[in-house]
Amino acid sequence: MEANELSPIKLWILASRPKTLPAAAAPVFVGTAVAAYEGVFKPLPAIFAFIVSLLIQIGTNFVNDYGDFKKGTDKKDRVGPQRFMTLGLITPREMKTAIILTFSLAFVLGLYLVWLGGIPALLIGVFSILAGISYTAGPFPLAYNGLGDVFVFIFFGLVATVGTYYVQALSVSALAVWASVPVGLLITNILVVNNYRDADDDKQASKKTLAVIFGKSFARLQYLLSVVFSYLVIIFIYFKFDLPKFSLLLPIVIFPLGIKNIKEIYTKTGSELNKTLAKTAAFSALFSIAFSIGLISKLFFLE
Repeated sequence: MEANELSPIKLWILASRPKTLPAAAAPVFVGTAVAAYEGVFKPLPAIFAFIVSLLIQIGTNFVNDYGDFKKGTDKKDRVGPQRFMTLGLITPREMKTAIILTFSLAFVLGLYLVWLGGIPALLIGVFSILAGISYTAGPFPLAYNGLGDVFVFIFFGLVATVGTYYVQALSVSALAVWASVPVGLLITNILVVNNYRDADDDKQASKKTLAVIFGKSFARLQYLLSVVFSYLVIIFIYFKFDLPKFSLLLPIVIFPLGIKNIKEIYTKTGSELNKTLAKTAAFSALFSIAFSIGLISKLFFLE
């Protein structure tokens, strides 16, 4: 089906970039699993955290489309999937409205978490939304100044994971903080693939991603080290916190998928990397699910 033949609902679903949404789910899974492991799990805050995280991810994707379109970064002949603003199927006014509605809904639903968690929860929500808006928009767009990777690691890794734990426990544990590190690294790898694929176009558009600043070889090495370091952290916290054995074994089971993705980023180019990007998002989610299941395995008498 051609893009101009899509129904409005299908059009907006695709514009939300559903393949990136595992990045929003992964930290909530891990933060909730840590809460369950430590006996402070609360289902309703976890559900609200999940919904708010999805909305912030979608809002950030919308801002990314809007910012790249306004700056001329996205072109009709781009290597990655087509953006619907570039194709003229979504107007700037419509996208701005979608951005406002998405972030507003995230804020309204997040008020329940603020009611539970107080000022810390409010600050987490407000700064997450502001960071999402600043990703490719505003006077100092993060993605255009080499800070996109830092933004993703902090907000979709550390903040989202620890924040999910916090609204259930109303405190922060060392395990929650450590567990957020591999989550953030693997989610950041989604951006690494995207920036590696688009490095040539981004350079022409003066979009200074790390792949543009330090080169494609750096991006490939960054991807590899993020996978390796994620597993080193899992091994470290397994022994440090005496976790259930499945919290280590289950992530190891999916390690070959990570190796396959590493091979692809070293061997594939151009539009071939679109599939690698989707696989990277899936791997980040699978890793988080595997670790989460392993973490709570003790609750199901599997230890």
